[in-house]
Amino acid sequence: MADSIVREIELGAPIERVWRALTDHREFGQWFRVAIDQPFVAGEPATGHITLEGYEHVRWNVRIVAMEEPDRFAFTWHPYAIDPAIDYSREEPTLVEFRLEVSGAGTRLTVTESGFDRVPEHRRDEAIRMNSGGWTAQVENIRAHVDG
Repeated sequence: MADSIVREIELGAPIERVWRALTDHREFGQWFRVAIDQPFVAGEPATGHITLEGYEHVRWNVRIVAMEEPDRFAFTWHPYAIDPAIDYSREEPTLVEFRLEVSGAGTRLTVTESGFDRVPEHRRDEAIRMNSGGWTAQVENIRAHVDG
């Protein structure tokens, strides 16, 4: 099983528009389906809760690790951390990176989540499976948000 998930998508929007959709916490929340409590700041945590039906009980906890305008936004998190009875804080988080490149009149967005080899073995396969499907959906969500 791979250590990372990679999704790439061509967007019709200019790089500045995609950057804003990624790094403005309110816009990110709209397409990612999460209500975020505070603006994104490199080196700081960002918290909130999932707004997707059936997952409203799930807290969203990340640490912003990079905001390198206009081409790299990254955070760490605990993948598929949906059970409120489990303390995931002892686990090593994965790294989620959004890379942006100008592509014609639009933007090529590459999303990479890496570090699954550090997820505890008993939940690794499920985390990879669920996040693989999740990232497939999320790149379509951002496309609808910026190209719509």
